[in-house]
Amino acid sequence: MTSRKHSTILTPHTGELGAIVGKDGSTIEMLRSQASREAARLLKSIVCLKGSPTATATPQGEVYLNSTGNPGMATIGSGDVLTGIVASLLSQGMLPIEAAYTGVFMHGLAGDLAASELGQRSVMAMDILDRVPDAFKMLEEG
Repeated sequence: MTSRKHSTILTPHTGELGAIVGKDGSTIEMLRSQASREAARLLKSIVCLKGSPTATATPQGEVYLNSTGNPGMATIGSGDVLTGIVASLLSQGMLPIEAAYTGVFMHGLAGDLAASELGQRSVMAMDILDRVPDAFKMLEEG
């Protein structure tokens, strides 16, 4: 992974990141900011470590902690929605780090909208996806 010419954005949860870097997922969870920073440097990639809070780290050592999202988003397919949002932002011309932290924020906001309407335990990935347009509209309208 370290010989790539272009930016790479990874969106692992703690278990996946642990497998990639050879550490236990519980250790990753306890040291989220540090673990995401170390992984980003090691892998020369932007790492969005999903969880509470999602930590987005750069190979240069910057870490952004996300303020949106909720436990109800820990559902099958939610990470695919996140990846789709980030890919869409990249295709619109955003810089990779901006696409990563904006995508994480918008994904969490859409999840918060879904949870406020349905309750956290009822949120499914499609519910998050369905609220992405509302999340972007909220951001645009301030």
